[in-house]
Amino acid sequence: MKIGVLALQGDVREHLAALREVGAEALPVRRLSELEAVDGLVIPGGESTTIVKLARSFELFEPLHKRIAEGMPTYGSCAGMILLADRILGGTADQETFGGIDMTVRRNAFGRQVESFEEPVPIEGVPGGPVTAVFIRAPWVEEVGPAAQVLARVESGPATGRIVGIRQQHLLATSFHPELTGDARVHGYFLNMVREALSDDGLSRAKSEGDQ
Repeated sequence: MKIGVLALQGDVREHLAALREVGAEALPVRRLSELEAVDGLVIPGGESTTIVKLARSFELFEPLHKRIAEGMPTYGSCAGMILLADRILGGTADQETFGGIDMTVRRNAFGRQVESFEEPVPIEGVPGGPVTAVFIRAPWVEEVGPAAQVLARVESGPATGRIVGIRQQHLLATSFHPELTGDARVHGYFLNMVREALSDDGLSRAKSEGDQ
């Protein structure tokens, strides 16, 4: 399986390392040909409006939007969560996203960079106990539509109960940065999502060929 990391801004190297640790062939994506070559994509943290501007400059915005809509497994962390949201609070007037997850996300909900923190967070579907979640100017999910599944919430402090992990079919998003901890279980979970999607595609093709 080839998994790309959108390499326009953010923790690209760390995501590539985590993906390789769980057995993926991981490569940076900056060009259309590289996007077309991958089975799944990670959108890293960074600054969401800057990532959008760079995606347009590299002529990746529309192709990426199309591939996400067509079912390419995609994982967004921090800014990546914002970019997979259908609705944003606290964004700029012209804020754009790739969309795909029926949720409302609040930008910078946990505060400024100096208010960054770590906290153990259990994630549904990720075995082995809570993961260490690193929050850096992180968003949280304020509203979830019926198609989306909540995977993780903050369990202590003033943000108790806030949604920080979510999945909708082929899309996964977290408020936090698992790539910074040396724990690749979230990336392993995403790799399984890609594997399932490829298996489903193979079955669909086989059925279609059998019906001809």
